[in-house]
Amino acid sequence: MTDHLATRGEFSRQADIARTLGSPFVAAVLEAGERHLGQAPRTAALIRSWPGDPSAAALAMRFNAAIHALARRGRPQRLESLYRRQHDDFDGAIAAAMASEDAFIAQWMQQPPQTNEVNRAAAILSALMVAGERFGLPFELLELGSSAGLNLNLARYAYDLGGLAAGAPDSPVRIAPTWRGSRPPKTVPEVIVAQGVDLHPLDAADEATRDRLLSFVFADQPLRAERLRHALDLAQHHKPRVTRADAVSWLAEQLAEPQVAGRCRAVFHSMVLQYLDAADRKVAIDLIAAAGSRATPERPLAWISFEWTPNRSEVQLWLTCWPSGEARLLATCHPYGAWIDWRG
Repeated sequence: MTDHLATRGEFSRQADIARTLGSPFVAAVLEAGERHLGQAPRTAALIRSWPGDPSAAALAMRFNAAIHALARRGRPQRLESLYRRQHDDFDGAIAAAMASEDAFIAQWMQQPPQTNEVNRAAAILSALMVAGERFGLPFELLELGSSAGLNLNLARYAYDLGGLAAGAPDSPVRIAPTWRGSRPPKTVPEVIVAQGVDLHPLDAADEATRDRLLSFVFADQPLRAERLRHALDLAQHHKPRVTRADAVSWLAEQLAEPQVAGRCRAVFHSMVLQYLDAADRKVAIDLIAAAGSRATPERPLAWISFEWTPNRSEVQLWLTCWPSGEARLLATCHPYGAWIDWRG
């Protein structure tokens, strides 16, 4: 039944989370979408037959982005006017969009989310500051699931980390999460080289890419959208190096490369592991651990993970450093990096 396919309650569950995150508009979109899935049989069939966990696959966020993308295109007009806050008839606007744009929504939802949220760079940089204090070496960065590679430019952004200024002070990309707890160490991570991998890397200079990424930004969070636009503009001048490949094969190749003495190799990822199947997740983690076992004080390895806990109760920032192998929970974080509860 269509009522059951409401992603097993996933839209409603994500609507509750969206409200908690300060996005009542997105919550209302998801709830209306759940009520009117019967208007979109192709989308309904896609959700009903989805092979895996709808939460891990972020189906609700895919749907929300598809609706946002339609509104950005001005179709149908009633949906566009809803997003312009000219009325609040969520049911009428969403139902009309689902009826007329079912094929678009279903096609959009088949592609993986591409948020490339630059606000998460604050957490990654903070972890690099801890590793930098420990090793006193410059970094070579390896990112899994880079999307458009915006977080590979993390050293080019300006940060306010609980009153601690970091990064490039004149950058147009300014990141200032709400900070709780003590500050990270006052070190300046030097990034020698940064490269990443993605199955479907995006080109920051491509207009369709920009539209897709901006569609994944919650419509009632304009500051996020502005920050993303600045990061996309910066990426056109400092093009990130992202390889089209599967993460596991690429990671194996990179970690097999001899490491330059006097550099810390750092593997990082943010909200990526949930999109790997269990076998690939294990292989990736085993590859990192094996590389860690080969690390030396002259060639250390750091692993930075910004991911949901297995039960999706919170997002945790972990740092593991080799050759010691010590793993530290540095912080719990807002999923999009809006706040950081530092424990480091």
